[in-house]
Amino acid sequence: MNRLRALVVALLGLALVACAGHKPRRDEARAPASVQRGERPSAETSRPQSERYHKNQDGGPDAPAIDVSKIPEPVPKAEPRSRYGNRETYSVLGRTYRLLPDARGYSERGIASWYGNKFHGYMTSSFEPYDMYAFSAAHKTLPLPSYVRVTNLDNGKSVVVRVNDRGPFHENRLIDLSYAAAVKIGVWPKGTGVVEVRAIDPERPDALPPTRIASVAPARPLAARAEETAADDAPRIYLQIGAFGDRANAERAAANATRAGLDRVGIQSATIDGRTVHRVRVGPLADVDAADAMTARIEQLGLGAPRVAIER
Repeated sequence: MNRLRALVVALLGLALVACAGHKPRRDEARAPASVQRGERPSAETSRPQSERYHKNQDGGPDAPAIDVSKIPEPVPKAEPRSRYGNRETYSVLGRTYRLLPDARGYSERGIASWYGNKFHGYMTSSFEPYDMYAFSAAHKTLPLPSYVRVTNLDNGKSVVVRVNDRGPFHENRLIDLSYAAAVKIGVWPKGTGVVEVRAIDPERPDALPPTRIASVAPARPLAARAEETAADDAPRIYLQIGAFGDRANAERAAANATRAGLDRVGIQSATIDGRTVHRVRVGPLADVDAADAMTARIEQLGLGAPRVAIER
């Protein structure tokens, strides 16, 4: 019995030495063991931040800033879907997202953010290493990979990016740009920007999808339009707290929001594809910070998570 006990102790000691000898360094961006065996990787978002990345804070490059004008934009091309990052549905931070079946025809306006050196070299959701100096992006529901043109609505600058990652999972964010892409269109170092994201069909790269312009009622009088200044053409941020086919339901929702203490609550009626939709919205809001603060307030009032709407 004593010899058997001694043998067990010796084997346990060898096992502990082996584990310690193969422990990866924190700064190594390695594939999980399951992926090395050819299995589906677990979502990075399931791991705590302290175990996921070497840096605690995100930022730009440690070295001097680069000249992004010398970086070539990606050329859209037909690619097979990535093996990873394309689940039909997935959940992050208590919210479930459904993948779009196709990127073609996609066009949406919203708020862009960016990510940089904290994630540089680590694997994206498509299991490609993230390169902050490439024109790439993260999106919650576009297929991976996809190609889109992102235009900063404040200054008109645009860039073609290859979407190969999931995110951003911050409230009210539409797309997360790489550091290089954010610099290219002026979202960096500000942090956020109001943008339009339009998918590119690799088979027809010059044929961007048209922006969907709804027939809005009531329309502004022509005289009022003529008096608008250049400043009035700046993008305006609204938060949509509901959309209804029945005008009476929209009016009740707007009244409830007003009684809850919200101001600048209005109803926009739009006809899209022959169907009239009445949207209950708050705004316009001064900037992204104001939109974030109002989002938190709307959720605290129990009115749900609002959706960002951008108009010019």
